[in-house]
Amino acid sequence: MRKILIVLLFFLGVSCTPEQPYTFNDYFSSRLFIDVQTAGVFEDSKTFVDCIPKNGDLRATVEKYNSAVSGGEVDLESFVLENYYLPENTAADFVSDTTKPMMEHIEDLWPVLTKDPNVAIRGSSLIPLGSSYVVPGGRFREVYYWDSYFTMEGLVLSGHGEVAVNMVNNFSSLIDSIGFIPNGNRAYYLGRSQPPFYSLMVDLVSSEDRDLFVSYLPYLVKEYEFWMAGTEMLDSIKAYRRVVKMPDGSVLNRYWDDKSGPRPESFREDAELVHEHGLNSINAYKHLRAGAESGWDYSSRWFRDKTNLQTIHTTDIIPVDLNSLLYFLEMMIAKGYNWSDDLEAADIYIEKAANRKEAIQKFLWDEEKGFYGDYDWKTDELTGVWSLAAAYPLYFRIADKGQASSVVDILLTDFLQDGGFVTTLNETGQQWDYPNGWAPLQWICISALYNYGYVDEGHEAARMWLNRNEEVYRSTGKMMEKYNVVDTGLSAGGGEYPLQDGFGWTNGVAIALDEVLQKEKSVVIEN
Repeated sequence: MRKILIVLLFFLGVSCTPEQPYTFNDYFSSRLFIDVQTAGVFEDSKTFVDCIPKNGDLRATVEKYNSAVSGGEVDLESFVLENYYLPENTAADFVSDTTKPMMEHIEDLWPVLTKDPNVAIRGSSLIPLGSSYVVPGGRFREVYYWDSYFTMEGLVLSGHGEVAVNMVNNFSSLIDSIGFIPNGNRAYYLGRSQPPFYSLMVDLVSSEDRDLFVSYLPYLVKEYEFWMAGTEMLDSIKAYRRVVKMPDGSVLNRYWDDKSGPRPESFREDAELVHEHGLNSINAYKHLRAGAESGWDYSSRWFRDKTNLQTIHTTDIIPVDLNSLLYFLEMMIAKGYNWSDDLEAADIYIEKAANRKEAIQKFLWDEEKGFYGDYDWKTDELTGVWSLAAAYPLYFRIADKGQASSVVDILLTDFLQDGGFVTTLNETGQQWDYPNGWAPLQWICISALYNYGYVDEGHEAARMWLNRNEEVYRSTGKMMEKYNVVDTGLSAGGGEYPLQDGFGWTNGVAIALDEVLQKEKSVVIEN
């Protein structure tokens, strides 16, 4: 009887196989998605990827659009407004009171930027998280990987340590479920990660708690395996995913994205760049996506001509910050195994860290210039772009005293401006270049100064940055994503979207630097 039914269904044109699930990859390649993004229905391309279909069904919404198009011309904006819930701007309704001190304002912002645990919403690109977390603010309505470490520095110091632990637990869950920490908890970020700060987060919340630290060890190892995946392939090829074989046989890392095509959240911008400059689309999209994984999207660090985005070649570059972070990850895994009394495994990771340190010193140190830089593995030479990434080997104490002295001299002479450290010395119009300064890099540079005994210089740089934060807060009532640190009468600019306020990592670093200066002040008073 069942065979007869199957034959009848076949002749009637009815499929007997279950309907395949409709994925976000399907949705991002649909006519509806491409039409909305290329037409620029929203000024910010990220808006549409954060919209949720009112019927909760991506496939049905796409089919509804296809049907409407086949029947004649469709008003895209009207279709979207009729069929989607639009995302909200985080903290849009928050009203600042600039009569309050800046630190009190930041404390008032924590509840606004804190999101409750999520549940899956059908049709939403948001990946649910099981514990509360803090978002950056503005258009950034989800948690971001490397942002979170700097936010957590402030959370811990301001008495919100439980939220910081929750965030580490959320990231651990993501590592466990999908194998890595994505750029953010959105479906469109599943091809890439961000600078691997998870080990610093673990160290921050559990450095004094042996049992808690060891509980995170499996996740530290799994994250490391993600970054090192494909190392065995380097016997036959020079680079695979995020690993690259160096000329001496050592292995260092690059940024990468496992997906291809334009980024869904920046679809129009990516497609226009490729079209306008006649770029090889496969390569260009890979470089753009890898640049987004770096967190420095975008910067002259990734440009072959040091000026123009169309010369981006991110996947050709061995970044000094990424490899310094992975050195620390290797050391933290060794610490975890040591605390677990697995000394053999600890020794393996100590050796990995030592080998990476040696390779960083060999390939990413410019002896002539006395500065750390990024390495182009295709041309076998340093890229020649100077940036604040050079402070990372000092932050992780990889540099020797002589190297640190040279790097510090350049940082203080060339990079330190009236409002803090400028990101690069190249003025390109990109947001991760001159004249902009960013909170995470201030923290890295100032901490690097402290690490090598440049305490007074670190305090002065901290005051410059906090003064810049204070000036903007007093005039706007906002804590910004980035700042113009060169002309302190102007706002920061550049990038694919307007200047954002909120702002998670700026708040966290402000609290942490203020804490350092307050401690110094109390020491002076006591003496």
